[in-house]
Amino acid sequence: MKNYLSGMTSRFCSSARFSVRGGQTKAWTPTFAARTALLLLLLLNTGAAQAKLNVVATLPDFGSIAESIGGDKVKVTSIARGAEDPHFVDARPSFIRVLNQADVLIEGGAEMEIGWLPPLVAAARNSKILGNTPGHVILSTGVPLLEVPTTAVDRSQGDVHPGGNPHYWLDPANAKPMAARLAEVFAQLDPASAAEYAANLTKFNAALDEKLAAWTKQLEPFKGTKVVTYHKSFDYLLKRFGFELVATLEPKPGLEPSPTHLRTLIPRMKSEGVKLILIETFRPRRTPERVAADTGAKLLVLPSSVGGAPEAKDYFRLFDHDVAQIAKALGASR
Repeated sequence: MKNYLSGMTSRFCSSARFSVRGGQTKAWTPTFAARTALLLLLLLNTGAAQAKLNVVATLPDFGSIAESIGGDKVKVTSIARGAEDPHFVDARPSFIRVLNQADVLIEGGAEMEIGWLPPLVAAARNSKILGNTPGHVILSTGVPLLEVPTTAVDRSQGDVHPGGNPHYWLDPANAKPMAARLAEVFAQLDPASAAEYAANLTKFNAALDEKLAAWTKQLEPFKGTKVVTYHKSFDYLLKRFGFELVATLEPKPGLEPSPTHLRTLIPRMKSEGVKLILIETFRPRRTPERVAADTGAKLLVLPSSVGGAPEAKDYFRLFDHDVAQIAKALGASR
């Protein structure tokens, strides 16, 4: 198309005639078609110069970090919504088209998306995001994971991930290796903008350091607080800020709370003085509310991903919100 318009423009411009009126030579103005061709050619050149990397992230948390590093050089689409369980995302056919057009696919790895992502990627038939290509980014490879099994894993243990706990983005310190990896990939795929990606990474890390210091100070008075969670989603958050995870409402990862498990858990929570129960926004409330009522612990519903609450609009504001809610709940319970 671009070559066609270029040739078309040349032909129209070369066809310009000159006329003589009153002894003066006057150049003939190019036709409307020629002017249109010139305009379209300019638009095509501008579009090529401003082409953005088309980035698809499985989770909005990864998408938010990608936007911080890529700036106006990337277009980011996140597949999962912040209020969804990342293990069980509804794999809609529209995702296939999105993945087919991607230059970069960012996934969490550690089998977080194993139940829904592979069929979508296979159906998309996009070689840019397959296997070990630069456009296929697995962020867990650069992050130290918790709870990596040291023995063989089987289904009798519940939904245990052989690579470790995949909810690592809920330790904000892990954003540094994630952001560094994205800056590296973007620079590899778009070398002309490498300096900009590096500058954005430096800016992101500086902002993260400032935020992390503020969040740590905010939760410092509550270090050592004993907590029960629904699933093992908040382990990284609790470890980062010095809380003690006592147990989960699930008897095993991925299994719903059972009466047998709760009959053991509730007395234990009372004896150990558990102050807080954390559940994600997509969890059922009935059982956590009952356990809170029986134990006197404060029940707190928190988003575990960007977009999981109206206040959690990006990665930093997710932690602004969650940290503030934890501090408020524990401060009120004193």
